[in-house]
Amino acid sequence: MLIDIIAGARPNFMKIAPIIDAIEVQMAKGVAIKYRLIHTGQHYDKKMSADFFEQLNIPAPHFNLEVGSGTQAEQAGKIMMGYEKLLMEEPCDLCIVVGDVTSTMACSIAAKKMNNIKVAHVEAGIRSGDWTMPEEINRMVTDSITDYFFTTSEIANENLRKAGIPKERIFFVGNTMIDTLYKQMPRFRQPDVWNDLGLKTGEYIVMTLHRPANVDNKEKLAELISEIVNASQGLPLVFPVHPRTAKMLEAAGISASNLHLIEPQGYLEFNYLVKNAKAVITDSGGITEEATVMAIPCMTLRDSTERPETCTIGTNELLGTDPKAIAPAMATLFAGNWKKGGIPPMWDGHTAARIVDKIMTLFKL
Repeated sequence: MLIDIIAGARPNFMKIAPIIDAIEVQMAKGVAIKYRLIHTGQHYDKKMSADFFEQLNIPAPHFNLEVGSGTQAEQAGKIMMGYEKLLMEEPCDLCIVVGDVTSTMACSIAAKKMNNIKVAHVEAGIRSGDWTMPEEINRMVTDSITDYFFTTSEIANENLRKAGIPKERIFFVGNTMIDTLYKQMPRFRQPDVWNDLGLKTGEYIVMTLHRPANVDNKEKLAELISEIVNASQGLPLVFPVHPRTAKMLEAAGISASNLHLIEPQGYLEFNYLVKNAKAVITDSGGITEEATVMAIPCMTLRDSTERPETCTIGTNELLGTDPKAIAPAMATLFAGNWKKGGIPPMWDGHTAARIVDKIMTLFKL
């Protein structure tokens, strides 16, 4: 059996690493299973791609489609053309896609159009309900043509059932990104900025902002940052900045003595910062999951989340995009009254093994 594993952007890499490990365990046992790792090249700079492969010990891709930059439509088209060509030369038995990036959707479409190759979607069924998010469209399109749905929560299961997916095609397995988190936690390493900024455990806040609703309008961005700075009680605010966001911050003339803009970090360095922070302020979905498992208070500057279990069970609170919501949340944090949270079911570090076991059953290996 030949499995294609698709990765194209930074959020994918943490999710595929444990799946590859689990397949290689079965290969070592002599099971008739092998894989091809397909890197679409959606993220292609070193910090967004190569560093993650190295840090997470992901093997070199068998193929790199090298699609590079472009609009979402341009990238999707290039990915489908490149993957289709590969499948024409040697079709696979199963295409595994993870998450909700452009590569996820594009490779699913190419596989299904190529002799109806079976598609397995890891992290299927999550929904934000916000159709302005490209990721939401990617999820919905992918799930509409998926054969096997591997889910992270009962909420995702229910979303799929409501969409008419038969329960025998839905497999609640947990979260592969958390597999990677548990495996790599002993290897987290202190970034250079730790000493440069004089950081101390529990005495700084990590920030990440990248969604257009928060960063594409310089007045809105300035107001958000101002509220965070004013409510931070002078604690260092450590902000790994995407280049596009950095330009907006510069254009808005945003600066503060405790606001530290740093380069994007590798996986091991960034999660060291999160694990030792007092709190995280973000608009990223994945970081809310990691913060939940590490029991770090998390504030999400979005109006909806596709990972509600991080709020109902975990340490995350959905603040919305109104900057005025920041001060009350920070007051709760500094008063020591932030909820303790817990870890969602099946987020135990063994998700990838469950996925591969199920695939072996489905394909009678």
